[in-house]
Amino acid sequence: MKETFGQFIRRLRNQDKLTLTQLAAKLDLDSANLSKIENGKRNFDEKKIGLLCSIFNLDSKQIEKELISEKIVKNIYSYNESEEILILAESKLKYYKAKKL
Repeated sequence: MKETFGQFIRRLRNQDKLTLTQLAAKLDLDSANLSKIENGKRNFDEKKIGLLCSIFNLDSKQIEKELISEKIVKNIYSYNESEEILILAESKLKYYKAKKL
């Protein structure tokens, strides 16, 4: 996915011709909060992945991966050495897997 998670939700909503209020109601959210999610000002609640997937007929494992990867990116984006941090994190991940931590 080459868009933010919020942009992804907006795209799905628009494809299904749902208003912000309609989708917010289906997700049991306030429309202002959904707007903040779509605009990247608020994170999507992981507990609602199943509901989102059922609304749009999506693979929950893939959506979960997308959401987690976005959280990681947001966490390190502010650092100037973000690409170096990602390389180091990948190395540590391999270590964890090898040691089964």
